[in-house]
Amino acid sequence: MIRSVAIFLMALSIAAPALAEVSSPPWSMADAYFDADEMAAARHHVLAHHGDTGQFYVMADRLEVQSSDEGDTLVWDGNAWYGGDVDKLWIKSEGDYSLETDELEEAEVQALWSHAISPYFNFQGGVRYDLEPKGRTHAVFGIQGLAPYWFEVDAAAFVSSEGELSARTEAEYELRLTQRMFLQPRVEAELSAQDIPELETGSGLTSLSVGLRLRYEIIREFAPYVGVEWKGSFGGTADYLAAAGEDTDRAVFVAGVRAWF
Repeated sequence: MIRSVAIFLMALSIAAPALAEVSSPPWSMADAYFDADEMAAARHHVLAHHGDTGQFYVMADRLEVQSSDEGDTLVWDGNAWYGGDVDKLWIKSEGDYSLETDELEEAEVQALWSHAISPYFNFQGGVRYDLEPKGRTHAVFGIQGLAPYWFEVDAAAFVSSEGELSARTEAEYELRLTQRMFLQPRVEAELSAQDIPELETGSGLTSLSVGLRLRYEIIREFAPYVGVEWKGSFGGTADYLAAAGEDTDRAVFVAGVRAWF
């Protein structure tokens, strides 16, 4: 009997921190008997050694060459973050570099504060700077997370320094074929609230990309892939491109690598 009571008390003591967070009084009740500063330091020490520590993560989600009749383009889409379970600093970057003309076609960098608003979604806000074209600066507001049925979603609205409002949404899904092989459908759409002639952008849905990539994880942190992607422009954006003699839609073959650490 004594042994059973001891086991029960031990189990209760292990669960106490979790229970104390949602019960009254909180687990700071020891401050009534010991020095409050010393107890605060002790609690910080316990948290720091049981998960409440800063972590970092760096990923090249897409580092690929896209080949079409118009030539080859190097495309990157990566991100990095540092922080805890609730708050993080995110750095995102994506862009296109033409291997035919040796020119940077599009490139941007975002610095975002990310705050967990549910177990599966984060609110993100910060700034975006376009390296190319035109060097615009944007305020960013968006959400990122895991939707039902394991769809990864990243949606954001942008307000530029010129007062232009635009938005972008991305969705991915990973279909596991084997323990190391994945088939990944991906969709990306961009929208604009107004015409932006200097950027050859019309209002409404400006572009849509739909792709399919087959990835093999040599190790979990390094996975080459191949795939295909269709890109199309719509509305006023398509009119601008057609007037400039450019294609309004095309299919490309992609080959690249996904890596993280």
